[in-house]
Amino acid sequence: MIRKLLIANRGEIAVRIIRAAREMGIRTVAVYSDADANAIHTGLADESSALGGNTPAESYLDIKKIIAAAISLGVDAIHPGYGFLSERAEFSEACANAGIIFVGPPASAMRLLGSKSAAKSIAVQESVPIVPGLFDVSATNEQLCAAAVAIGYPVMLKASAGGGGRGMRIVRDPAIFHEELHTASDEAEKAFGDGKMMVEKLVERPRHIEVQLLADQHGNVACLFERECSLQRRHQKLLEEAPSPYLSDHPKMWKEMCEASRRLAKASGYVGAGTVEFMVDEAEGKFYFLEVNTRLQVEHPVTEFVSGVDLVKWQLRIASGEKLTLASSLMAGDRKAICGHSMEVRIVAEDPAKGFMPSIGTILGWAEPKGPGIRVDTGFGVNAEVTRFYDSLIAKVICHSDSRQGVIQRMRFALLDFHILGVTTNIGYMLDVLDHPDFGLGQIDTGFLGREFAEWGQAELPPELGSIVSVAEHTASRHVSATNVRSVWDEADGFRNAG
Repeated sequence: MIRKLLIANRGEIAVRIIRAAREMGIRTVAVYSDADANAIHTGLADESSALGGNTPAESYLDIKKIIAAAISLGVDAIHPGYGFLSERAEFSEACANAGIIFVGPPASAMRLLGSKSAAKSIAVQESVPIVPGLFDVSATNEQLCAAAVAIGYPVMLKASAGGGGRGMRIVRDPAIFHEELHTASDEAEKAFGDGKMMVEKLVERPRHIEVQLLADQHGNVACLFERECSLQRRHQKLLEEAPSPYLSDHPKMWKEMCEASRRLAKASGYVGAGTVEFMVDEAEGKFYFLEVNTRLQVEHPVTEFVSGVDLVKWQLRIASGEKLTLASSLMAGDRKAICGHSMEVRIVAEDPAKGFMPSIGTILGWAEPKGPGIRVDTGFGVNAEVTRFYDSLIAKVICHSDSRQGVIQRMRFALLDFHILGVTTNIGYMLDVLDHPDFGLGQIDTGFLGREFAEWGQAELPPELGSIVSVAEHTASRHVSATNVRSVWDEADGFRNAG
């Protein structure tokens, strides 16, 4: 049994895990950097421990500091969240060596699936289709170049380690192959400490679809349907939905994708929550394996809405040794068990009108949308600091309805009701995405935002947003001192509290 849990993360995912643990009667420990000393997650947990430093390397990526904090506070388990150490096999091993439960897969499975090249080898063994390419991490630059010629241009260069779009380059011209290879490898080395590269055939206008898995320690694997993650800007997801509008019309492909995901999980000895990512060539009607994310995903709430399964709670139960006891329809991935449609929009502190330039500063105003079928996951609020040290994600708005069109409308109104002052966000940009006719029809691919919103500029603010901005600007322009503040009772105008 897990009685005390340390969350080795920050922001909205730390808050999400703390709340799930609290509902299960598990005490929680937050860790924090100097920059996060006053963050919401540090006050929400039962206990907190300072890691020191500001940068990730000085804090959330320091395995020794986190293990030391866990031992000193007597925790039973560590949940890594996502990002940071969540996919580091050495962190899983360090937890095991310290006698602490790691809420995630064993290090062996992480090593098999965490490397794109190793994962593709397993995929080939399990007859899971992969894109033609060269995935040998020991391949030289010349061998990669020769493979590109054999495959046929255009090709995609990918880092063997990591993800999130780093270390990826599309190459259409053989003359610049080596230049792009050097750039991609250097980026991968800086991001993941590993500059090894792969090359594969580029599929034009692909859809990005991923399958959510839950696997227990007793050999049971559940496929909790899929998420469409095709709305990306430079390989960074901005909107996800479940189920996929494409797979909803292609049940045969879903069945094949589901079984392929199950084979990969069983072959690798996977345990916990994980995601198998696929690329769909809509023109050819084929799907190809991309990679496995051996952790919880940022977009997991949309799966929770359509499946009715709390993924974080099940992560903790599985880590405690419990068997999966989900309904047989959910275990089998029966699409009749899908409940409505769900969509998540990532709210980032960036300025879309200026090339998504990061926006940092103090949040001066914060009003979240509320209502049926609306959920906001965040680790921020009024007076919170958005710093330069971490990811720009400040909130996720997740909506649910009985249909895709219904959830689009609900999301639109939710975004109009989300007011953030002090930093620039992508809310206006995402409202325009929701209003695009092709998005409404589900006609999307990973290049959609790059094509349709390359020249995007902030239009006139919607009335709902414009009014609050005007009031805020007016209020900020007035100087209010302690001597000229008067109580409403001083007005002598007959005002009384009627309540």
